[in-house]
Amino acid sequence: MRVSYPHVFLVSMVLLFLPGCSGKKVTTKASSQPNKYQIHKIALIPFDTMATPQAVSSKGPSLPIPSGARRSEAPIAFPPMRHQGVQTTHVVPPAAGEKVTDLMWGKLKTRSGLQVLSPGDAAAVARELAGGAAPEIVPAHMIAQRLRADAALSGKVLVYQERVGGRLGADPPAAVGFEVKLVAPDGMVLWEGNYYERQRPMIEDIVGFFQRYGMFVTAEELAAYGAAALTDAFPFGGATE
Repeated sequence: MRVSYPHVFLVSMVLLFLPGCSGKKVTTKASSQPNKYQIHKIALIPFDTMATPQAVSSKGPSLPIPSGARRSEAPIAFPPMRHQGVQTTHVVPPAAGEKVTDLMWGKLKTRSGLQVLSPGDAAAVARELAGGAAPEIVPAHMIAQRLRADAALSGKVLVYQERVGGRLGADPPAAVGFEVKLVAPDGMVLWEGNYYERQRPMIEDIVGFFQRYGMFVTAEELAAYGAAALTDAFPFGGATE
């Protein structure tokens, strides 16, 4: 099989010089006191899912794209429609939280020098501390205290829409968005991360097009990409092995 070197060079140059053409899919924010805490063991709390329905149009969800983990601490108002041609009203599947949790756990466990306690351990402690109430109300820092962890990582899935179609064409394509927050036992927010992507055709996202090998992927595949990207940006532990 002959390799077209000019074509390979063209693709490489496109990936090098057009990284921002699709917008920023991953954003992070770290504490202003990173050296105050030594993080070697974290508790991974099972992710929640947002229950508010989202109106999804050809231009994406009318709900604002997630802007940080603090959004999950306040009620989210459903805004008026911004676009015409709304295709569907989408609700995040409850199972999406477990799926994204497992993806994050699998990635974080590969970081050297970092022990990640299982989501099951955190869930058991949350139920115990809740005392019969909903375990979701238990603050993350209390779970970290009980498990004697250096911090606890919580998260929420805000968007999880499966593609309609196949790898060669989808309408609508898959869309995934979730946020994570790392909290110390004293309640200090150490790090926040945010991922959102709605897959787009090549003319709108040439970098993403080549990253996906020119195919429309599933929501789980997008979520796996987001988990890997946030893990790479995680400020504690060594680089992914």
